[in-house]
Amino acid sequence: MHIIRFAALALSTALLAACATTTVERGTYLADTSRHAQNADSRVRFLVMHYTEIDEAKSLQVLTTEAVSAHYVVPDAPRIEHGEPVVFQLVPENQRAWHAGVSYWQGTTELNAASIGIENVNLGPVDTPQGRSWQPYPPAQVDALIRLAKDIVSRYGIPPTRVVGHSDIAPQRKIDPGPLFPWKQLYDAGVGAWPDESAVITHLAGRDPAAPVDVAGLQRRLARYGYETATDGVLDARARRVFAAFQMHFRPRDYAGNPDAETEAIADALLDRYGSPEVPPTRPAP
Repeated sequence: MHIIRFAALALSTALLAACATTTVERGTYLADTSRHAQNADSRVRFLVMHYTEIDEAKSLQVLTTEAVSAHYVVPDAPRIEHGEPVVFQLVPENQRAWHAGVSYWQGTTELNAASIGIENVNLGPVDTPQGRSWQPYPPAQVDALIRLAKDIVSRYGIPPTRVVGHSDIAPQRKIDPGPLFPWKQLYDAGVGAWPDESAVITHLAGRDPAAPVDVAGLQRRLARYGYETATDGVLDARARRVFAAFQMHFRPRDYAGNPDAETEAIADALLDRYGSPEVPPTRPAP
């Protein structure tokens, strides 16, 4: 009898201890965290790149006092502390920043709610009497950006095709981070997507890279990859802006928005490598 009573007491004590270690005090109530739902995922499913179009001081002022915000700002000349570059974090990662606006990628709309936004201090396009030029991204800034982006995609398991530019998710109104953004360097460091060069050549199949292709076919390819685009075969200004956004990302030497054979081959090579990314399923109503 004593043994049974002792065992029951030990079990009761263990259960109380378990409850104590899984109960969190939250002001006026306690939350028991001993049970975990299987149907859950991270808020963060995309990483979106921007440029600021203004210098560092103005960028920090705007992004901390006005209606727009971003999780991180990468300076064009990061200061070094303890041998490491310093970036600014303006919004906690578990909170929404207002950096994407009206947007779409791979079936998700309003990417503010599902992404981390990185603003890179860069003036973007500079228009002169001689034409438009773009400010480059300095090596020190690229190094800091790679370190930051690698950490984010690793912690959240963000797939390569979900590391995108503002112009990818809002091609009708945005052109950042521009044609000089180091997408290939990020890919080489393990961040984001890039087509296999030999696959591009294979898909070109000896065609003139500038040869025109079927507009609807190219639209369908880009829609499969993630872009919001019509697939009606109409080569209007909206279609050209989508083509230009894709080209600016994957063929920055020519982003005129023409539906050409090389653009089609790049799209095919990306789909070969990454497949058609799954559109997030519609969640059941509670």
